[in-house]
Amino acid sequence: MDLMIVEATEDCVMSFFSLVVLSVLEFEYDVLLSVIAHQMVTVQTLPGPVTDPSKLPKWNYDGSSTGQAPGEDSEVILYPQAIFKDPFRRGNNILVMCDAYTPAGEPIPTNKRHAAAKIFSHPDVVAEETWYGIEQEYTLLQREVNWPLGWPIGGFPGPQGPYYCGTGADKAFGRDIVDAHYKACLYAGINISGINGEVMPGQWEFQVGPAVGISSGDEVWVARYILERIAEIAGVVVSFDPKPIPGDWNGAGAHTNYSTKSMREDGGYEVIKKAIEKLSLKHKEHIAAYGEGNERRLTGKHETANINSFKWGVANRGASVRVGRDTEKAGKGYFEDRRPASNMDPYVVTSMIAETTILAKP
Repeated sequence: MDLMIVEATEDCVMSFFSLVVLSVLEFEYDVLLSVIAHQMVTVQTLPGPVTDPSKLPKWNYDGSSTGQAPGEDSEVILYPQAIFKDPFRRGNNILVMCDAYTPAGEPIPTNKRHAAAKIFSHPDVVAEETWYGIEQEYTLLQREVNWPLGWPIGGFPGPQGPYYCGTGADKAFGRDIVDAHYKACLYAGINISGINGEVMPGQWEFQVGPAVGISSGDEVWVARYILERIAEIAGVVVSFDPKPIPGDWNGAGAHTNYSTKSMREDGGYEVIKKAIEKLSLKHKEHIAAYGEGNERRLTGKHETANINSFKWGVANRGASVRVGRDTEKAGKGYFEDRRPASNMDPYVVTSMIAETTILAKP
């Protein structure tokens, strides 16, 4: 990547953000097209600041152009659900997370938020105050060749080992994008709790959480969108493929850390073990919903469990579910579901974990 070109491109784009626009507010609607991180946006204008999504107008777009509606009845309606500060336009401008409905008010098939919101509004789930911390892994790719950033074109870097949380121009590739994304998410109001270089060179991770209930999915999706926008400015491609490079290279996951109020209280370790037992009984159902292409990642190698079996353990990163040493020692805390792929839909995964562990009968 030519840094001079990147900087020139960024300066050119950023120059527009200094323009002062009086008496209007731009707001950008973010809508999900599928569960593999394809998103689209539409920009609208309001006369003044808005902080409540219910005060924003519904909008529509051409669903026939996105494969979500037939041409003869093409309108898909956007329902504003969550507001974030806009790190690109700044000022009073906002990003708006939306989900999508038919004109009759029915959620379209790719709207996974609607079903998740029902689960998170169940009284038993509300009472448990579900917390999530999602570790979103991704790979930065060179645009022209679709090959990881920092890798020699047509070749391979040195073996894995020095890249995890690494520093130096020969170990960390794309840190400028990663740091910019971190700052932008903080500005937006996303509860981004950390970033780090991953095991495979060119692969990174950011963490979102703790976030409660449906807000976890909102924040992860908007964080993904902000990452795509920043990488776009840099001329770099973001891949959420769970195994972008075959062979002896780590895949990319979205490890999902989870706790309930009962798990965080004294005696919570027993609640955790019962919840893990419930997850084991629905292993196949969860795997089917945890991301496309996950079978290429969950091989039993590279810090994963085999996709066809379920096991859990303390401090075991080769398990389906890991319990931390601190949780075991304290007798309460959280656990980590290590099965979700990097391209998972956070609405599906978070709500499914809550449904299985809280609402499902033993």
